[in-house]
Amino acid sequence: MTPPAVFTGWGSALPSTIVTNRDLEQRLDTSDAWIVERTGIRERHVGGTVADLATEAARNALEQAGTRPEDVDMLILATTTPDETVPHTSSIVHHRLGLGGGAMDVNGACAGFVYALVAAYGSLAVGARRVLVVGADCLSRITDWDDRSTAVIFADGAAAVLIEATGGADPLHGGPGLLSHDLGIDGSAHDLLYCPHGGTLAMDGREIFRRAVRATVESATMALSRAKVAVEEIALFVPHQANLRIIEASCARLGIPPQRTAVVLDRTGNTSAASIPLALCDALGTERIADGDLLLLSGFGAGMSWASAVVRWAS
Repeated sequence: MTPPAVFTGWGSALPSTIVTNRDLEQRLDTSDAWIVERTGIRERHVGGTVADLATEAARNALEQAGTRPEDVDMLILATTTPDETVPHTSSIVHHRLGLGGGAMDVNGACAGFVYALVAAYGSLAVGARRVLVVGADCLSRITDWDDRSTAVIFADGAAAVLIEATGGADPLHGGPGLLSHDLGIDGSAHDLLYCPHGGTLAMDGREIFRRAVRATVESATMALSRAKVAVEEIALFVPHQANLRIIEASCARLGIPPQRTAVVLDRTGNTSAASIPLALCDALGTERIADGDLLLLSGFGAGMSWASAVVRWAS
């Protein structure tokens, strides 16, 4: 059982350079209409480093929370594109911010943020008071910009949340925090989306679509069952922002209407570990989330990994 915990701060960061579908039309055999129809993406941000973006997003979260960096007990950075092989990128972010406690990277690909979030609640359960969770990726660095099947999809960004343990009822008895989670992986599908050292992303888009919808629905359903929550009780579904058709198909099978789904894909593209927290921050910025709301977060990605969590929100 994880202790009750509130989200005291959140923040995001996107590179200033925007690449629109019209820009891609000039150099690829594609069109704005084709990209929107197949993916739902209209523009994406590219540039910067994982450390730069993660630091900016985390600093924004700390400032909103009014928390001193040295009072943070743990930094967990979800990324699949670390700036260096060694050391872990979270060490750079930790130093730049002057954080207390420890730091580690988590590579769960596009499911990474939910993996990191579950790990954060685990840290709270064993004594941490405040955990900073960041999702950040720079997929543009490993994208072949001459390959229209991937160049139109992937992008860069970061977002962060600060979670703080609190008193009161535990999440399963009305308190804020993590009610349930579901983590899984099918390593036999690892070659559907991969990038060798020094190479660029390769993807079997059709097969990923088929498996992604199934994985999202099954994982989300399992998390709901473990939380003893009906899908009608979910105030907001925050899915991985990979492809609008995947989101729509998953929502249709789960029975979640569009008005209860967070989508930023059209403006951000697929930012891997950053996509769920970017959608979460956007929903918070537009006041779509209130204290007491039940949120369903669900991601899938290379590996093939998946992760879902049911959270009762409080800030």
